[in-house]
Amino acid sequence: MTIAELLRSATQANASSDSAALDAALLLAHVLNVDLSYFKAWPDRTLSDADQEHFNGLLQRRLEGEPVAFIIGRQGFWSLDLKVSPETLIPRPETELLVEKALELPLPEDASVLDLGTGSGAIALALATERPEWAVSAVDCMPGAVALARGNCQQCALSNVQVFQSHWFAQIPPQQFHLIVSNPPYIEEGDRHLFEGDVRFEPASALVSGPDGLEDLRVIVARSADYLTPQGWLLVEHGFQQGDAVRSLFKAAGFTTIDTLTDLNGRERVTLGCYTVAA
Repeated sequence: MTIAELLRSATQANASSDSAALDAALLLAHVLNVDLSYFKAWPDRTLSDADQEHFNGLLQRRLEGEPVAFIIGRQGFWSLDLKVSPETLIPRPETELLVEKALELPLPEDASVLDLGTGSGAIALALATERPEWAVSAVDCMPGAVALARGNCQQCALSNVQVFQSHWFAQIPPQQFHLIVSNPPYIEEGDRHLFEGDVRFEPASALVSGPDGLEDLRVIVARSADYLTPQGWLLVEHGFQQGDAVRSLFKAAGFTTIDTLTDLNGRERVTLGCYTVAA
């Protein structure tokens, strides 16, 4: 079977997925260890029986619902190609909105930054790549996530990032940051989306945050004031129906210049605020 024939067959087999063609291409690229552009140049290449068998095994996992990122162990985010694992969330395109906004803020050239709940390290590493003069600290409460983020940091050859284990601020020594960022758990317990799609394969600890989805956001917003410089910034990602609640948390914690950004689907996704020390 040729590359073109196999990709066509796999796309048809996974027709219920909106990304069936891309899924098939990513899986085959992984099997052959090539870039996607290879398929345009060599569509008539005949595949070996071993390669077809390997591909079919991966495709079956995808047909059973497993995310492509977990099957191939990688996911693109920003300009980075990151290792991922079932111990962390899969970095998602909407989180790039947080990175974009952070890079636009009026911060010192040598800003100190804290990424809470870093997971694969996606946000921290994207910021550190774009701003090599920033000092970025990234924490996660899960040992597997810390190991994964450290590995991605080494892969990206970044010397301005440190990754260590902490449950939010618990293990962070007293200090002040110019910027704190976080994509914390924000899904309500029992939400139906937890049982659908790729989310079924991701760790609940990185997704669920109490009955209203706001437990972790409450801690982050309230405690950030103790770790921010005067005029320091906090940016958090949250659920698209949580904008009003999150803005109220920011206001109660003493933040000003509070704003909420919408994602490409027009849904409220990232809220930010500047910490103003009371006179």
